[in-house]
Amino acid sequence: MKEHKDCQRLLHYLSDYFEGSLPAEFCDELERHLSECQDCRVVVDTTRKTIELYHTYGSEGDPLPDDVRNRLFHRLNLEDFLK
Repeated sequence: MKEHKDCQRLLHYLSDYFEGSLPAEFCDELERHLSECQDCRVVVDTTRKTIELYHTYGSEGDPLPDDVRNRLFHRLNLEDFLK
């Protein structure tokens, strides 16, 4: 149960981590946790890929193509939002 609380606590700071505004020692703690926790790595990798997709397609002002959007939502297990 303790590990789950660590996951929640650390993942709460993902935005700061991606923006590079997380203090170095906390960033090191998060990266250590990610090296040991596959579930959190999946969350971080999926979030990173989503951000990359947004920067690639979303910043152009055009919506994601339907097939890309559908694959992304399926990959993120967000099928309910496809309806």
